Amino acid sequence: MLTNRQNIRIEWGDCDPEGIVYFPRYFEFFDACTRALFERAGLFKRDMLKTYDIAGIPVVDMRASFMIPSRFGDDVVVESSIAKWGTSSFVVRHRLMRGDAIAIECSETRVWTARMDEDRDKLEGRTIPDAIKAKFAAVDDNNEEELTG
Repeated sequence: MLTNRQNIRIEWGDCDPEGIVYFPRYFEFFDACTRALFERAGLFKRDMLKTYDIAGIPVVDMRASFMIPSRFGDDVVVESSIAKWGTSSFVVRHRLMRGDAIAIECSETRVWTARMDEDRDKLEGRTIPDAIKAKFAAVDDNNEEELTG
């Protein structure tokens, strides 16, 4: 299974007045980590939109458990992978690590969407192509990328 590891330095702008990461910033980190995971699989958003005639892969559900706070100056690593494939949806699992400890676990459910033929202002779920799923079956251990907040 393909896993992406993203290094993140916690910046002052990520934090509340106490120097602890303001929780919505984590969701921005996880969104960027999903992008990086897809890119690791060779799937770049601009290309996917054209090639597969989709509108995107929006989040429809996101859940997180916060165990350890992150603070200004911390270096953390987010490990991201696809936990489950459905017909038109999939679950991305993120683990934010501070050292050897899991600081946050997050799962996000996303839907492979396209514009409806009969009403181009509306979106609908579409079947995720098998070729997309196959790209995530690969194993790649040399995959760290830097992200600063």
